[in-house]
Amino acid sequence: MRRDVFQAIADPTRREILGMIAHKSLNINAVTEQFDVSRAAIYKHMKILSECGLLEIRQKGRERYCEGKFERLNEVSDWVAQYRQFWEARLDSLEDYLEQLKKEKYGKSSE
Repeated sequence: MRRDVFQAIADPTRREILGMIAHKSLNINAVTEQFDVSRAAIYKHMKILSECGLLEIRQKGRERYCEGKFERLNEVSDWVAQYRQFWEARLDSLEDYLEQLKKEKYGKSSE
């Protein structure tokens, strides 16, 4: 099953894993040791992150390292941007309306 980036960031544990690997690659043991859940549970979270394209696990010698691949987060940013534009337009309209009410009440501009 192909998962999307929104499924990946929906879970707080996965967001925490992403935060951990955002600054540097970590071996899998270093990641799993930070949580009070089973190693298998963290592996499942890592698998989902990997399926979503946000995490890559690379073999370096005998160790396996988690590396963040954050380009896919642009999907989230783009999705949020459309709502940001919507609310900015709504707030601009409210500001204009309040300015109009102010002019009507005081009979002058506040400029």
